Amino acid sequence: MEKRNIDLSGHIIDSLILTKTMGIIMDKGGEFNILEIEVGRKKSDTSHAKIEVSAESPELLDSILDELSVLGASIDEIKEVNLVASEKDKVAPEGFYSSSNHVTHIYYGGDWIPVEDIEMDCLVVVDEENKRACVKPIADVKKGDKIVVGLDGVKVTPPNRSRDEQQVFEFMNSDVSSEKPLMNIIRGIAEEMKEIKAKGGKIGIVGGPAIVHTGSGKYLAALVREGYIDVIMAGNALATHDMESNIYGTSLGIEVETGKIVAHGHTHHMRTINKINRSGSIRQAVEDGTLTGGIMYECIKNDVPYVLAGSIRDDGPLPDVITDTVDSQKEMRKYAQQLDMVIMIATMLHSIATGNMLPSRVKTICVDINPSTVTKLSDRGSAQVVGIVTDIGSFLPLLYQTLMEEEE
Repeated sequence: MEKRNIDLSGHIIDSLILTKTMGIIMDKGGEFNILEIEVGRKKSDTSHAKIEVSAESPELLDSILDELSVLGASIDEIKEVNLVASEKDKVAPEGFYSSSNHVTHIYYGGDWIPVEDIEMDCLVVVDEENKRACVKPIADVKKGDKIVVGLDGVKVTPPNRSRDEQQVFEFMNSDVSSEKPLMNIIRGIAEEMKEIKAKGGKIGIVGGPAIVHTGSGKYLAALVREGYIDVIMAGNALATHDMESNIYGTSLGIEVETGKIVAHGHTHHMRTINKINRSGSIRQAVEDGTLTGGIMYECIKNDVPYVLAGSIRDDGPLPDVITDTVDSQKEMRKYAQQLDMVIMIATMLHSIATGNMLPSRVKTICVDINPSTVTKLSDRGSAQVVGIVTDIGSFLPLLYQTLMEEEE
């Protein structure tokens, strides 16, 4: 049997990390023996466990240790990281370490150094001259990059579960359900947003076109205008239908204020794209008076950046849409690392994509009428996500009103 010792530290009991660790070992066909355990007795105390993990083959043991590293398990015997140079662009050495989205350090040159710009499913590349480490997606790997291989010298620190039962994010962070008290949750989100902005932090929105279809676009526009939103990440549809609602008063040909079907309204989104193309860009459409209000208008007027990532389904698309997915990923990454909170609203694929880029320290809220959207985001590894199953037409107006009430 192959054996290695691992260490677990933190609130490993009430966060169920110890239980999950034992479950992973057994589920993958390994065995464990708890060598030491010290349980914290007070709220401020942490716990510690040393566990012997054994498996029938080195490959199975490595597979088990790889999964346990995401929970924060570190190999007891401290060794320096193993660095192997890439042989060609976009190719990593075999056995490369695949990163999680948790705070990560590597043991290099006799010191634990932080891995910068942490993101899941990336490689850890070391700058030996400056003794720094960062992550790179495999598409950005260059020949000669020194890449971490294996698990030796890697330490992952997941966020600890708070033991303060009054914290709204702990209350919300449970099984996905539509039965949670919505107003309590919204008040908690509003309080968090206030605190983040008071500290100079940044909040991002990941949004789908349902924001506009439900008549909530004016509330998101108001949040931008009031300074609560620092970046919007979306696709062609959100921007197009937002501007359609400003120019024609419709969204997908339906009158936003009354819900009435407008004759030939199904052409309005294409006519909107044509108008913006004539201006040259969304900014130029604001400057020449074509666009006079809405989400994109407020972004331009308040210097709030936006990233519009294209897809194969897009009409047009708008001139501001980034049609190369690799380029749009790079632009989204630039903002993802700066954020303290992200609110994802009614867009499954965009939410999953953004969630994969966020460090686990970022407070993340996913709002959707479909519970599977929230579940899929968590299943992809974004364990820090708080899920709210509700109608978008209710959520944004209530959030805006709550923020405004707190200002009075």
